[in-house]
Amino acid sequence: MYDIDLFDTSQADIDALHADGRIVVCYFSAGSYENFRPDAGAFPAEILGRRLDSWPGEKWLDIRAIDVLGPIMEARLDLAVAKGCDAVEPDNVDGYTNRTGFPLTAADQLAYNRWIATQAHARNLSVGLKNDLDQIPDLVGDFDWALNEQCHQYNECEALTPFIDAGKAVFGVEYRLETAAFCPQANAMDFDFLKKGLALK
Repeated sequence: MYDIDLFDTSQADIDALHADGRIVVCYFSAGSYENFRPDAGAFPAEILGRRLDSWPGEKWLDIRAIDVLGPIMEARLDLAVAKGCDAVEPDNVDGYTNRTGFPLTAADQLAYNRWIATQAHARNLSVGLKNDLDQIPDLVGDFDWALNEQCHQYNECEALTPFIDAGKAVFGVEYRLETAAFCPQANAMDFDFLKKGLALK
């Protein structure tokens, strides 16, 4: 299984992965605006919030405005289908826990995340829940698997067990810990974790 960028990965690379028997998961941000994406001009100013810390050119989105944001995300999901993605990884789906510039609530986030999952399933795409640990009990039935960053480093892995209990996979990545510090726990919990560099190269 390869998790690749929806926009930046060429059709030839996706076709090559499939030819090698790989499952292709396509990443896109569902909760933030990125000024370097080809569809950046589709986002009206009124749904753009505060900048994301440490991520230049990226701003939080007002996920309550599904009537405005929906067609943009549907177009991204349609692109995933057109490029042959098997699954999608919507990122930044925990805005309600961050300083977004909007008064987002847990209920707002649940509604938006469920909408994303429903739209993915309508296109026969598998969809993973990225982080958003506090809402896992409410969302485990809506998503097909979970993807986590650094739950071992922050001692948060227990929150992911509802996916395992439901017979669904938990994938993850650690950036700072050495493999000896997290692999035994990940294996014991039936998680699939990797150690990767934070900066893509």
